[in-house]
Amino acid sequence: MAGVIEMTARRTSLSPLFTRLRDRTPGLAASLLGGAVAAGLGLGSFAVLVTVLWISSPYPDSGPGGALHVAAALWLLAHGAELVRTDTLSGVPAPVGVTPLLLLALPLWLVHRAARDVASGDEAPPPASGRTAWAGVVLGYLAVGAAAALYASGGVLRPSWAWVCGCLPVVATVAAGAGVWTAYGRPGDALDGVLVLLPAGLRRLVLGADARARLGVAARAAGAGAAVLVGGGAAVLGVSLVVHGEATRGSFLQLTEGWSGRFAVLLLCLALVPNAAVWAVGYATGPGFVLGAGHVVAPLSSDPAPLLPPFPLLAAVPDAGAGGTVHWVVAGVPVVAGVVVGWFVGRAADADWSRGRTAGTVCWAAALCAGALAGLAVLAGGPLGVGTLAGFGPVWWQVGGAVAVWIAGVGVPVALGVGGWRGRTRGGARAWVRGLLTWRKAADGTTTTPGAAPGSGPVKPSDTQAARVVVPSGAPDHTLGGPGQEDAHAREHADAGPLEEDAYAPTDQDDTYEPYAVLPLEPSASPFPEPTPWYEDASRESRWAALKEASAPLEEPEKPDRAAD
Repeated sequence: MAGVIEMTARRTSLSPLFTRLRDRTPGLAASLLGGAVAAGLGLGSFAVLVTVLWISSPYPDSGPGGALHVAAALWLLAHGAELVRTDTLSGVPAPVGVTPLLLLALPLWLVHRAARDVASGDEAPPPASGRTAWAGVVLGYLAVGAAAALYASGGVLRPSWAWVCGCLPVVATVAAGAGVWTAYGRPGDALDGVLVLLPAGLRRLVLGADARARLGVAARAAGAGAAVLVGGGAAVLGVSLVVHGEATRGSFLQLTEGWSGRFAVLLLCLALVPNAAVWAVGYATGPGFVLGAGHVVAPLSSDPAPLLPPFPLLAAVPDAGAGGTVHWVVAGVPVVAGVVVGWFVGRAADADWSRGRTAGTVCWAAALCAGALAGLAVLAGGPLGVGTLAGFGPVWWQVGGAVAVWIAGVGVPVALGVGGWRGRTRGGARAWVRGLLTWRKAADGTTTTPGAAPGSGPVKPSDTQAARVVVPSGAPDHTLGGPGQEDAHAREHADAGPLEEDAYAPTDQDDTYEPYAVLPLEPSASPFPEPTPWYEDASRESRWAALKEASAPLEEPEKPDRAAD
């Protein structure tokens, strides 16, 4: 019997472990399945597109297996992985490293949505916790990605394993983390867990008293600036395509003759439009972009490679030679981006921000915007072969540095100007004049100050004497909040006791007394609240009427008849 009891006790002690495993397994399985489905949908989309183009091609070079190999290779290229083309005329393998940025949007969206759906779930509690959903989606996605890389290595376009092992996990990790963060309502505490990994000096700057608020303002301003830069680059690209319309049309017709081939070229051009927009940003900010080894295209001088393949987007490249005034008009793109960043920071700046804090926030926004454009420049360029075609696109560190200089140089004065204008309209001289108009004189000729100009602080009595502020007992209490407002003094000095309504204070030398309310205060306290700014006072007409009524001379009480006494 004792043995039975002992076995039963052991079984009870192991049951929580089985319960935890049973509860965690469905969540992990759902996460793995979600990641695998996201990768499968991406591969399927590329496979359908390539298969349709292969079927419609009048001269297919390979069978269905070759088309599927190309689809898997293009799916890996969409993640930033570099491919190697083996069927070259010289027999030397040629790298293909230009990632179409439009294709990158599909894997990012699929992984983000899979992680968000697994972490949020319709059940309560959700089928998987945040960490389980993130890890499961990433592992499931990478498992399918590894299988796709193994399959693509047997085709004409073979993936570079170093790039696959570096790019595929980064894309899956970042997109899945963003999906889980979105499922939990984008909490700010999750960012603190990432920011604590920064060095100690930088962590103090980022996690200071108001550093998080300033960093949020800088991030929003940087996003707006990056959007303006990329949009401006797309506008520059469109104008250049229109100007070089004949050359663009000729290169499009020269590449292929059938409608299926032209449709494929059109799709490739659309997928590379974001890349060309980033190239245009490099051109507008000054450094330009590399169009073949040793050939730089910039506003000061344009030196495109003489032997470029016929392609519609390459036909929009400026002609060789020194750039004129028309080419420098594109400098308006970074100027507008700097103005937008400065406006965002100036509008979001608090009233207590100093000029140094405002300028520092603009510098933070400039650094974030420069980092975003530098990352896009890395993805937008790369090699397309060997020799002359070994370098294409903007140089990332040059573009990032130029963007930082433009944003900081234009955004700082704009932010300071916007902040100064908002401070003027928020209070400034008008509120100061209003504070002067509220001065009052007591009956004995002494002056009391119900309010002061904004920024001057409360009135502080002498520290050596106890402050006794004299207020006429019959006057309206406009100095302590006004009609329709709460008594701010009653809130601040609730422990001061009731007012002494029967106290008297001398006003003249002829033994005439007038009723006053005497209020004892602490030496460092002020009986008057900060004046309400004029633009927040919805009843300033009633306040003004009360002020005039209080400023009227008080009626003197009847003097006692001393002769009768």
